[in-house]
Amino acid sequence: MNTLTLHLSHLDHNYNCIREKINSNTQLVGVVKAEGYGSSSVHFARRLVDLGVDYLAVAYTEEGQELRNQGITIPIMVFYPLENSLEALIDSCLEPCLYSQTILEGFKKILLQKKITQYPIHIKYNTGLNRLGFHPNQSDWVIHQMENNCFQLESVYSHLAASEAERPSLLCNKQITLFEGIRTKHSTASSPSPKFHLLNSSGVFNYPECQYDMVRCGIALHGFANHPEWDIQLKPVSVLESIVTQIHTVKKGDFVGYDHGWNAPQDTQIATLPLGHADGIGRHFGHHQGSVIIHGQMAPIVGNVCMDLLMVDVGSVRCKEGDRVVFFNPSHTASSFAKQGNSISYELLTGLGSRIKRVVRA
Repeated sequence: MNTLTLHLSHLDHNYNCIREKINSNTQLVGVVKAEGYGSSSVHFARRLVDLGVDYLAVAYTEEGQELRNQGITIPIMVFYPLENSLEALIDSCLEPCLYSQTILEGFKKILLQKKITQYPIHIKYNTGLNRLGFHPNQSDWVIHQMENNCFQLESVYSHLAASEAERPSLLCNKQITLFEGIRTKHSTASSPSPKFHLLNSSGVFNYPECQYDMVRCGIALHGFANHPEWDIQLKPVSVLESIVTQIHTVKKGDFVGYDHGWNAPQDTQIATLPLGHADGIGRHFGHHQGSVIIHGQMAPIVGNVCMDLLMVDVGSVRCKEGDRVVFFNPSHTASSFAKQGNSISYELLTGLGSRIKRVVRA
């Protein structure tokens, strides 16, 4: 019925494209959080391991546990570990990114209780995104904590707030300057020096001179880099398709959908599709904002998107019940569809519900 087809050969292409943009000794972190950006974290992780990725990264401990349960053994960073998940994180040999005094001291306490030494960790600094991370003026305190032999500092990093913005960007330049200062301090204090990383997907394309020792890529592996000139170098991995469930003939003046969401301006036909906001197609795609593709023709979504269904105007499209419907594919991408609803590829892809069958193509 509804399928999200994942073309792993496109993932291969995107991975190799990124590798070509970074130095041979720069490590690549494959970010597979949020079910691999709404696809399949396990299938993506396995393919990335086969391709030679250096690290994997997830948002929360439970996501890392799932990868470990599926037999994935390479290092896995946990970006946002919560205090109540730290013991489970250790049990699964995951590497926490410590971002506050509370989380660092909590983790240190557990390590000391368990008499664990040289546990691999990563330190996150907030240089301007103002989401998570130590403030740069806490670097002396952080460095002092690293003197305890329970820690093995693997990397120090931050996150650009607007890596896709046109250069020069005052905000990005300020963040880079702050990070350079942090890097100098940690390099001087640590022997051997930890790795440093700052760039996400867009940053790899926009700030290659700031790749340092590692880069972190998530959405670019799926075929998007947040700029048309960069996107064209990548291949979208996912194709979302549905079917026509039923076709109605409606007369001029007839209403379609909840709350009389659409009033037909002329006699036409309406096709009902078995996808709704419970599947990740939000109400913001209704009222002619979003369109789907049927036999190569665009059909606008009319009225309000329902929980399990939505309706499209097919008055100018020759189709029948059971015909396939494309929401997005490599030609009409998830990014293009998302823009119709004033959204972004991240939100659309990660919001696709579990009722949509994932089909993996090699």
